[in-house]
Amino acid sequence: MAASDTPAPPDGAPALGLTAIVRTFRQGGARLEVLRGAALSVAAGEAVALVGPSGAGKSTLLQIAGLLEKPDAGDVIIAGQACDRLGDTQRTALRRKRIGFVYQYHHLLPEFSALENVVLPQMIAGRSRKDAAERARRLLGHVGLEKRLTHRPGRLSGGEQQRVAIARALANRPLLLIADEPTGNLDPQTAGQVFELLIGLVRRGGLAALIATHNHELAKRLDRILVLHDGLVAAG
Repeated sequence: MAASDTPAPPDGAPALGLTAIVRTFRQGGARLEVLRGAALSVAAGEAVALVGPSGAGKSTLLQIAGLLEKPDAGDVIIAGQACDRLGDTQRTALRRKRIGFVYQYHHLLPEFSALENVVLPQMIAGRSRKDAAERARRLLGHVGLEKRLTHRPGRLSGGEQQRVAIARALANRPLLLIADEPTGNLDPQTAGQVFELLIGLVRRGGLAALIATHNHELAKRLDRILVLHDGLVAAG
């Protein structure tokens, strides 16, 4: 995976920018303000940890950053493009082209092989099956699964499943990788191995990465730590 796989943002713009993000939910008759002006930026080639107590809103912030959810106020800027006025179709296209996701649970399709799980998002994006399969083999080789291509998720260990999920997240050459507790479902030794693999691929590919984690030891391995507390983001 070469840095040239990932197009740089124009004019040195951050890969990701969040400005004055507000998100409020209602629980019964109560109004819960989860985010109340959260802001951050992540540059291309930078890996940033997002930490905070359970319930602080980390997953909500990541959903907004990944264009999966709209804020009540504020804006998401991806590679210099403001997203507040984009329609659903435009947001989907931008997300598919620019953003890769890794979650705590791998969410692999159980009826498909490791190779097919990495091929499918590429074909959805318009790549031919042949080209998609070639890239999928290469990515799965990068994550050490070249001998497990035909195995379905049920025949893979937890760490191997998450490696497939990482390969899938990188399949469409995203600019930005968003990871929500990517090692939270793994034992400590496997978590460390998967985390190092993920960060190595991010750095070699020149991606921007925003990674939510409860593991402060893993967070310390990244370029910066941001803390989400009381609806706002501050340097850790």
